[in-house]
Amino acid sequence: MKGLELIKKAIALQPVERVPWVPFVGVHGGFLTGVDAETYLKSAEEIVKGVGKAIEEYNPDGIPVVFDLQIEAEILGCRLQWAPHNPPAVVSHLLAEGVSILELKIPTKNDGRIAVVVEATKKLRAKYPDIALYGLITGPFTLALHLMGTDIFMKLFEAPEEVLEVMEFCTKVGVKMSEYLIDAGCDIIAVVDPMTSQIDPLTFETFVTPYVSEIFSFVREKQKLSSFFVCGHAQQNIEAMCDCRPDNVSIDENIPLDFVKEIALKKGISFGGNMKLTVVLLMGNEDDARENALESLDMAGKTGFILAPGCDLPMNTPPKNIKAVSELVHDPYKQDVVRALDKKESTLEIFNMKDYGQADKVIVDIITLDSESCAPCQYMVEAVKKIAPQFDGVVEWREHAIKKMEAVTFMSSLMVKNIPTICIDGKIAFVSKIPPKSDLIAAIQKRVNEKLKLKIKSKRSEILILCENKNDCKTLNAKIQRATTELGKDIDVKIISDKAQMAGFGVVKGPAVVSVSYKLKSEGIDPSLDVIKEWIKEL
Repeated sequence: MKGLELIKKAIALQPVERVPWVPFVGVHGGFLTGVDAETYLKSAEEIVKGVGKAIEEYNPDGIPVVFDLQIEAEILGCRLQWAPHNPPAVVSHLLAEGVSILELKIPTKNDGRIAVVVEATKKLRAKYPDIALYGLITGPFTLALHLMGTDIFMKLFEAPEEVLEVMEFCTKVGVKMSEYLIDAGCDIIAVVDPMTSQIDPLTFETFVTPYVSEIFSFVREKQKLSSFFVCGHAQQNIEAMCDCRPDNVSIDENIPLDFVKEIALKKGISFGGNMKLTVVLLMGNEDDARENALESLDMAGKTGFILAPGCDLPMNTPPKNIKAVSELVHDPYKQDVVRALDKKESTLEIFNMKDYGQADKVIVDIITLDSESCAPCQYMVEAVKKIAPQFDGVVEWREHAIKKMEAVTFMSSLMVKNIPTICIDGKIAFVSKIPPKSDLIAAIQKRVNEKLKLKIKSKRSEILILCENKNDCKTLNAKIQRATTELGKDIDVKIISDKAQMAGFGVVKGPAVVSVSYKLKSEGIDPSLDVIKEWIKEL
């Protein structure tokens, strides 16, 4: 059965001979042909070469033409920052810079890089008539965030009518983009709206449902199929996504596949995903890829399921890992072999993070897929960067992009399960939610205050006056009391006249003075043995 026909059957929830396979090849196509991401995404010829090479190597049933959620924002006037190994990132937000929504125009098919995508689609359609071509558009909520910046989260509550106006405009852009891609030859329009993972179901139903539903309705009128892509920890919104009536929902590894399966099939909607992008496809080997693919196949079953990575493939994903998945999908015997093999135990090293966060500065760790290629990750990092100057010299922030194994180890050591996540001094603070500015500042300030409290306590000192007779200490005590008053110091002064106690300090004859400094080493925790040993060494 040809790929397009197989995918249509799966989406219609009809019986299939095997599960269809759709590798989300984005700038990875450029990796296959030896060009950087910017060159690739600006050339219809390079896109055709890259997608063609992926079809040749990975034997897919369907494939996206382009995976770039910045095309519309760029045309509307947002500035982009290009990178050699990722799609570009939006670095300016028009509506946050004083531009009115009334000044923006719906792009035409000849504007910007839309023309590049349309040309590439037409050529791929002619060359591969039996492959399902996915036309990807930026979801209206994600496009609205590109235009408004992270202020959109505050305005959802403070100025909802403004957000709704922007959403209406972004929906019109989405409908037009769908029309251009359908006319060029796409079979499936995928609305990719990762930023919807940042909102709760009620907010989703108010600010997303009416608008994406309009796009899906348009695609249905054009007698084409649709898919709703989301990444991040969007589990709370799966039912709301299905209620928007797409033909398919596609998710990443943050959401359990069996959870999506149950809801989607109950709603009569097909589903796809959710192979692990980084630890398996990018950094794993062929056995890891086969095992993860089979796990997804067995969990999802054959009804309504399309196997795919959780999002677009990192550019330098080893082709051998993707080929291993393709071979497994097409060969039931290979599936039986992998089932029979014992699963490998994880060899991932876990750090001892029990005492993490005891440095003088407050450490803010942001665990991301990669802020250069993942929109929710980008905006979470931006949220931290934006408030960091308010804590200059007190707070240090770091991004840990899990495209590198050391970041995966760090993520596991902090017991972080979802990305993006913000941790403050090793404690999980915000999971898959870009916090409002006030909440983020409050959470960091709380930890700063805790550390300041520890520092203040650590400075507590006392002076001991040792003498056989308390009357002999009066003059010395008066001098010490005056000295502390003049210096503004809050120091306890104690008089010890017990000879045994004096001897304990090595004092034979009084009056004598002993100064004592106390340093608080921990509070509210049970420190490890190694840490206690280090404290004792200081004595």
